[in-house]
Amino acid sequence: MSFTVSDAELARSLRGGFVSDHAEVGGVRLHYVAGGQGDPLLLLGGWPQNWWQFHKIMPALAERFRVVAVDLRGMGGSDKPAGGYDKRTMAGDIHALIRHLGYDAAHVAGHDIGGMVAYALAANHPGGVRRVALLDIAPPDDRFHRFTLLPVPGRQQVAGDIHAAPAPFLWWFAFNQVPGLPERLLAGRSRHLVDWMCDYLAAVPDAISDHDRAVYAHAYDTEDAIRAANSWYRALAQDIADGGTYAPVAAPLLALGGEGTQGLLRTVLEPKAADLRVAEVPGSGHYLPEEQPEQVIRHLTDFFS
Repeated sequence: MSFTVSDAELARSLRGGFVSDHAEVGGVRLHYVAGGQGDPLLLLGGWPQNWWQFHKIMPALAERFRVVAVDLRGMGGSDKPAGGYDKRTMAGDIHALIRHLGYDAAHVAGHDIGGMVAYALAANHPGGVRRVALLDIAPPDDRFHRFTLLPVPGRQQVAGDIHAAPAPFLWWFAFNQVPGLPERLLAGRSRHLVDWMCDYLAAVPDAISDHDRAVYAHAYDTEDAIRAANSWYRALAQDIADGGTYAPVAAPLLALGGEGTQGLLRTVLEPKAADLRVAEVPGSGHYLPEEQPEQVIRHLTDFFS
């Protein structure tokens, strides 16, 4: 049976008066869900998810902030143009959205691809960002060029089993570079990818429910959506080059990581942030807002307040 729940219905299901809306900014139409009162706090999601990945934390945050969960360029209900998927351009989209919503500056929290965009926003539009939080991600740098094609024994696979390894094997960074093929393989079958990613990267896979996974699969179930999402990864070489020109981010920056990533986040971000704090979210894998929402709410509320 096809998935029929709309973004508007999903938004209304959340406590906090959330509504689904769109904005035309810089030639691209962005979808967002907004609710609550207070200082603006934008939430930027990652792959292969959409704004709904924040649904467990949005109602509590809306008690203190005006929460705006955004579908990035290429995601969910937002436009999927032919280009513009480098994170500098995508950051420009978010900066324009902040202005469209009537603010000079906002707090921003980004997970996964959304974290890359949040960092580029703080680097390129420092006056538009009050504080920035990165959830289980660091901005792209030369490390990305050193990802291995084969899983490293003892680290990314144990006796041939990548599921038994202490570190993830990031095969999708290469898969998403291939032009044309992922769209043809995954269109109409994206639920298989969503399930695999959730089960592989989450410490608590059941925290991402069947309904949640159906929402994400619906968002990526067309060739156009898969092509756009892959473009985030195909732009990484440009993102790495751009990042090499950025001065350290001046806005206070919080990096939240799942178990085992705190050290890496600190190493990568220390030279990139003038005011850095790093914290671990125990009991979580990659999908922090869904696996350990109460901890994430506490960290973000403390930091942005």
